[in-house]
Amino acid sequence: MAFTDASLTALRVFREVAERGTLTAAAVALGYTQSAVSRQIASLERAAGTPLLRRGHDGVRLTAAGRLVLRRAAIVVDQIDAAARELAGLPDERATVRLGWIASAGAWLLPRALADLRRTHPGITVVTREGSTPALVRALRAGTIDLAVLASAPPFRPPDAESPALSLRTLAERSLCVAVPATDPLARGESIDVADLHGRQWIAGPASEDRLMGVWPGLGERPVVAHTARDWLAKLQLVAAGCGLTTVPAAMSRAAPEGVRILPVRGGPREQRRLLLARLPTPPPEPVLRLAEALRAAAVTDSPS
Repeated sequence: MAFTDASLTALRVFREVAERGTLTAAAVALGYTQSAVSRQIASLERAAGTPLLRRGHDGVRLTAAGRLVLRRAAIVVDQIDAAARELAGLPDERATVRLGWIASAGAWLLPRALADLRRTHPGITVVTREGSTPALVRALRAGTIDLAVLASAPPFRPPDAESPALSLRTLAERSLCVAVPATDPLARGESIDVADLHGRQWIAGPASEDRLMGVWPGLGERPVVAHTARDWLAKLQLVAAGCGLTTVPAAMSRAAPEGVRILPVRGGPREQRRLLLARLPTPPPEPVLRLAEALRAAAVTDSPS
């Protein structure tokens, strides 16, 4: 079988697997059975004459051949979709930019950036999606988003080890802070001593995520996680209700609800966090550059110093 015999369905499935990171997640997203996804990947690997994925206990990774096929598959699928829109008489989407973002960026960065872009470049349509940093990196590689706002923690390694390396730009770098109920004794000062965080209850993200988001790093004790939540607003409302503490980027202080104070922590290693803007290293089209500039400007003017 020649690679020219590869089906469009197989290319779509392969792209979804590359983005989702597992065959199971791709099957759920596509509405297929896992065996159907496996068959499509197998047919594509037969056509390519080489393995495209490495299977592991934590999901799949692309081989060198898989990365090559993914780059080409993204172009083919996008072009077929564009042709289908034209044949259906739908509007041209050349000015549409697809943006991925981590949850904390949605509380302060995105609203300002998108509002400014609508004012300065009303012809650009931005379609967004929220996700974790690993998921958004996979989506960039799969070509299903054009830009991604990512989080980075020390030692600030690249978000993945794939080649070519992603183009990264630091939008902001701020200290990690702790959100406390306004009625808590910790809220009386302008900062919190790290020693006062020991033995406290925490509101954190699900344990299945890449790190326990919401707990102060390096406490040297097993944290007591009283509540788990992905949503930032839910976390902060739980803090306001006196249910525990949670860590937040300093930029979240402007989005804190009533009854919550967001304070820096003194003592111990300094916990810095970066907000990154990532894209593939190929030259981006003009609408992508305009959105990138709007995000940069919003990070400079809207995040607290």
